Amino acid sequence: MFNFLKGVVGGSGGGQKDLPYNIGDPYPSAWSSWSHFRGTSKDDGSPVSIFSLSGSNPQDGRLAAGRNGVKRLRTVRHPNILSFLYSTEVETVDGSGTKVTIYIVTEPAMPLYEKIKELSLEGTQRDEYYAWGLHQIAKAVSFLNNDCKLVHGNVCLESVVVTQTLDWKLHAFDVLSEYDGTSGTATGPMLPYEWLVGSQYKSVELAKSNWVAIRKSPPWAIDSWGLGCLIYEIFSGMKLGKTEELRNTASIPKSLLPDYQRLLSSTPSRRLNASKLIENSEYFQNKLVDTIHFMEILSLKDSVEKDTFFRKLPNLTEQLPRQIVLKKLFPLLTSALEYGSATAPALTALLKIGSWLSAEEYTLKVLPTIIKLFASNDRAIRVALLQHIDQYGESLSAQAVDEQVYPHVATGFVDTSSILRELTLKSMLIMAPKLSQRNLSGSLLKYLSKLQVDEEPAIRTNTTILLGNIASYLNDGTRKRVLINAFTVRALRDTFSPARGAGVMALCATSSYYDTTEIATRILPNIVVLTIDPDSDVRSKVFQAVDQFMQILKQSNEKSNAGDTAHAGSLGLSSMPGNAGLLEWAMSSLTLKGKPLDQAPIAASNSVRPVTTTTAASSAVRVSSSSDFADAPAPPSPTLTDGWGEIENGVHEEQYSDKDGWDDIKPLEEPKPSSALANIQAAQKRPVSQPKPQATSLRSKSTVKAVATKDEDDDLWGSIAVPTPKIASKSLKVKTSGAVEDDDPWAAIAAPPPTTKAKPLSAGRGRGTKAAAPKLGAQRINRTSSSGMQ
Repeated sequence: MFNFLKGVVGGSGGGQKDLPYNIGDPYPSAWSSWSHFRGTSKDDGSPVSIFSLSGSNPQDGRLAAGRNGVKRLRTVRHPNILSFLYSTEVETVDGSGTKVTIYIVTEPAMPLYEKIKELSLEGTQRDEYYAWGLHQIAKAVSFLNNDCKLVHGNVCLESVVVTQTLDWKLHAFDVLSEYDGTSGTATGPMLPYEWLVGSQYKSVELAKSNWVAIRKSPPWAIDSWGLGCLIYEIFSGMKLGKTEELRNTASIPKSLLPDYQRLLSSTPSRRLNASKLIENSEYFQNKLVDTIHFMEILSLKDSVEKDTFFRKLPNLTEQLPRQIVLKKLFPLLTSALEYGSATAPALTALLKIGSWLSAEEYTLKVLPTIIKLFASNDRAIRVALLQHIDQYGESLSAQAVDEQVYPHVATGFVDTSSILRELTLKSMLIMAPKLSQRNLSGSLLKYLSKLQVDEEPAIRTNTTILLGNIASYLNDGTRKRVLINAFTVRALRDTFSPARGAGVMALCATSSYYDTTEIATRILPNIVVLTIDPDSDVRSKVFQAVDQFMQILKQSNEKSNAGDTAHAGSLGLSSMPGNAGLLEWAMSSLTLKGKPLDQAPIAASNSVRPVTTTTAASSAVRVSSSSDFADAPAPPSPTLTDGWGEIENGVHEEQYSDKDGWDDIKPLEEPKPSSALANIQAAQKRPVSQPKPQATSLRSKSTVKAVATKDEDDDLWGSIAVPTPKIASKSLKVKTSGAVEDDDPWAAIAAPPPTTKAKPLSAGRGRGTKAAAPKLGAQRINRTSSSGMQ
């Protein structure tokens, strides 16, 4: 029989060294003769609790009861019963004889009495936590009594432990036995090991060993008395000394007092069932119990209930005990988000609770959940992640952003929702510094090229702002080709005035990357024509930019005259006093809060209102986004093959087009602009001749760097600064225009031809032909609009 019991508890071994766990420091208290130790697994170092019981006589009654407890703990499973992991029985021989030790390994836990002292809760928070703990123990007792027909026999303070998540769990099953109520005439003990129970914890009938009365009583009679003892001990703050102390109810909460008295009824049949205690007691109806209970059955709730709950949760967490929120509620919240049972507002609560953690805990507990959420297909989750990226973005590692986060975020650039496209764009301000050159130049710039022709004017504006802010992360070759063309050819020719203003400011903010030749031949000619822009805010920015760029040229000239030519060709705006303000403006416009999904797409234009400072300019923002674009054909839908092309960073991806996105740049097809703006645009489209020595120098540099197959690709971005005849049709008589340009290079600005676009179409209609001019017009519209004109 002894060998059989040894096999039940897990076999024998050679001592502590054979345990797969390391035994640590003991706790000050444990139930009965057991010792409670901290421990760790030898495999992975995970924490555990180790209980040991020793005896010198193999037939010792305490060892027999301990074996009963091991068997019961192994077979009885419930969320509120301590989880069993491992057990063994060890025999050791010393000088005086044989010593037998039983080891039980469970999930990590500590005695309830010690945990209460550690938490030091007071007032309402203490009562709420006690209510939650008693609620859990009452469920465990109800499970044993009502579902399993088992009697624990010794529910008290020492038989309860607290896990790392602050859950209360029942253990100490040495006395546990089946309820034998069917044998009404039996006189033997129903609880073979009842002698282990302290006299102060015994009910009246158990103290008298009246087994006949016990068998006639309901299954919960003995354990309901034990629940009463537990309630007294936790509220009085001391262990029960004798049974008479239970009559002292001064420390018992008034809402719990009636149930407390029914639990300790002198008549066993009248004692309150633990299940009724949970259902009827007013004491268990508080915020903490309701919140945790809702989270535990979250999968059973509908979407409306979930949404309402998670919107209230951030404020609710301020009112709950901080330790319980961090150790109990927070794990439930992260699990709900990872497995999809929580809605998007839960992310706000997650980040708020996460802000209470240390930097190490935040990295271990919050960031893994956030990284997993980026793979979610739920658009609301993706929007919430992007709206709050300023709270966690800096904590993400560069490797995680580049390999795990960015591939999922990049899908938002081509999303049909304008809100999601704009939020994705703004998130790049934080992600760009952590991207590799492959993703930065080979992927991100292609998406930004498409967003500069987005149908939403606010997105076009913010794209220019973003490009100015991330310019420092691009390599030199990429900056040379991208910046000037993006800011002048697209931004300065945009019909949305804040977009033109953003282009001017971006040029100023990135001036340190341009040499004097680029400033004189490519930047100033494009911005000077905007000094007569219809928008006063744009004009003021242009005059400031002209002054600053002229100052750069003057400084270059002075250094050149002084013989210092080392830095004469590359003077930037970094030395100019206004540069810091420009960068601050660009960044602040990018960190505006996102809009909810149910807003109309046109509302996105309001996100760039800080760009304009006058009332007239603000009105122009609204008009441009609502009326000016109402009748205009839709701009081309971005695709994965019309980006900025292969950048000179050593990355060549075959899935992208060989042509750079800036090669055939044309402004959006918009309704006929005002006469002043039409003159500006016409002047911008006329080429500006460069001095021949400088052109030769630029040509030699581009020949070394560029990889191209056509003559116009020898200088990839030069074709934008000086458009080649391939863009225009023969019917426009380019040769005649070229002759005029050779005679007077500035004639394009002084006297722009008023019919640059309209002449081919009107001429075709006048002749009644169908082959020449109408065909050219259709081809041109197809390149700039996905919808075309019918």
